[in-house]
Order: sequence, then structure tokens, then C-alpha cells
Amino acid sequence: MLVVMKRGASQREIDAVVARIAEFGITPIPLPGAERMAIGTFGSTSRAAAEAVESLPGVAEVVPVSRPFKLASREVIPEDTVVRVGPVPVGAGAPLAIMAGPCSVESREQTLATARAVRAAGATILRGGAFKPRSSPYNFRGLGVAGLDILEEARAETGLAIVTEVLTPGDVDAVARVADCLQIGARNMQNFALLDAVGDQPKPVLLKRGMSATVEEFLLSAEYVLARGNRNVILCERGIRTFEKYTRNTFDVNAIPLLKRLTHLPVVGDPSHGTGKWYLVAPVALAAVAAGADGLIIEVHPSPDHALSDGFQSLTFDNFAALVGRASAVARAVGRAVRDAAPA
Repeated sequence: MLVVMKRGASQREIDAVVARIAEFGITPIPLPGAERMAIGTFGSTSRAAAEAVESLPGVAEVVPVSRPFKLASREVIPEDTVVRVGPVPVGAGAPLAIMAGPCSVESREQTLATARAVRAAGATILRGGAFKPRSSPYNFRGLGVAGLDILEEARAETGLAIVTEVLTPGDVDAVARVADCLQIGARNMQNFALLDAVGDQPKPVLLKRGMSATVEEFLLSAEYVLARGNRNVILCERGIRTFEKYTRNTFDVNAIPLLKRLTHLPVVGDPSHGTGKWYLVAPVALAAVAAGADGLIIEVHPSPDHALSDGFQSLTFDNFAALVGRASAVARAVGRAVRDAAPA
């Protein structure tokens, strides 16, 4: 249930409601808003608890929450959430956020060259994998801590915020020391120990949809992070696995407006993994922006033919710059602000 307080309710009244909820063995979570104070309750809520709380001073109403995901739901938090990745706001009315960079951090030269190019084209967040989960153990799996050092150098030179993947709970502290945003990849969407671990630290979390996950399962995974106290979650639609073989995945563009309706969390699109083919990345990226995405995450490489991972879905510097221009035009057409490209 959601307990909505009256305008002007005193702190004593709020504290009394929180204490009464706790007496029923239910977890109360205060949810201050711009226009109202509310208290979410998470656990098995009885009718007796609802009636007891509704009669307390300062309570305007008790609203049942029907969604299995509570903190992620618009029923509980109706206003759009803006998540800050370093200095970059993502969500609500913020300009379209463009995250770009190589699938894997392969070398200092490759990463710095890519960071400079994507910044010049208009990206504000650098993506790059220091730790890489791969289907085969024999494929390149990232540089690890050395890759984090390279990303840190790229941020120092370009000013770009950093988003990079974390694979295990034991790596969270090390990645969080460098990253401005911690990415949970599709294969780890239901790694609940990892979700708890990133929920226990304050850096934003970019959560990718699992390759076979329903929208509800996706939002319940976000709920794990939110329930641990980290409210800075960005959802990423990156395509789901279907019967189609001509693309790497099937990019679920209707999930973007659906998620925007169900949740207050920002939503970004990943057309690189969503298609697996570089020549499909731009048109699908434009579709994601038109559908209401708050941002894009794009794989870019100085020489895709020589990339150690995901080269076929990576854009060249020139193709990425062209995409940013077209995505900005679409964003303006649907009423979203865009950022100007960085000065050379």
C-alpha cells in the first residue's frame, strides 16, 4: 500500500505513521515528493494495517498498489526520476543522453581515440567494458583493472562520464571507484546477489534487460536495486532473443513507451546489441528516440573490422557522428532537448 500524507503534515505525524506501519511487521519507506509526502509499504499488507494507518492524524488516504514492482512503479512515484551519471542528467526533460564507446577496452590508444571522437560528435558518457562476460571462455574477456585505469584516464582527458560493466559482487567496490555508472549486463539481470550489491552503493546503475526477460521480470530486477536503497536506476532495452536469425536480437521498441508508462525510471535503448549489425544501428536508434527513449548506448570503434569483440555491430567514428546528427533531429521533432556537440 501507499500512504499519502496531507499537505502540511508534520514530521511528528509522519514519524507516527512510519512507527505504526512497522508494528505490523511491514517495511515503511518514506517517499518525499515535490507536492506530497508519501510512505510506501513493502511486505504482506493486511487490511487491518491499512485501516489502522488510515485513521492516523495527517494521513490523506491509503492507496493499494497493484504492481508486483513497487518502488519502480508510477503508482508509488508518479513523477519521472532523473538520474545523474556524473554531471549528466538522464530522464524526464533532460536532453537526450548519448553513451558511446567500444564494447571492450582493448588498449589505451583505442580507448582514448574513441573517447575523443564520441565527445566531439556529441556523446557525454563513455561506455567501455573492462570486465566482459563472453559466451565462450576463449574469447577476449577484457583487461580487468587495467581497463578501469584506462577509462579513468579517458575521463580525465575528455570530461566524459564513465559507464562500465560489473560482473560479480566482489568487483563492485573496485568498479565503483572509477565508474560514474555501473552496468548490469543482460546475462546478469537476475543475478540477485549482484543486484543487492550494486543496490548497497550509491553510484547509478544501468540495468540491461535480460535476453529472455519479460517487462515485469525486468522491472522486478530493478526493484532489487531500489529496495536496497539505491534509487538511481536506468533501464536499458537491448533486444530480446526470438526465433529470428537474421539479427542478433529482436529490438523490442514497444517496450520503451510501455516502460515509460509503467515506471518513473529513465529508459535508454541499445540498438547495437538489439540488432547486431552496424547498418541497422542507426535506423533502430532513431526508432528508439521517436518512441520516447531518454538516451542511447552505442558501440563505436576506430576500426570495427579489427575489434576484439562485437566489431560487426560497432560504428566507425564517421558513422557515429552522422547518427548523432540524425538522432538529434528526431529528438527535437518529438519535443526532447538535445545537447550541442563539444567544441573541437
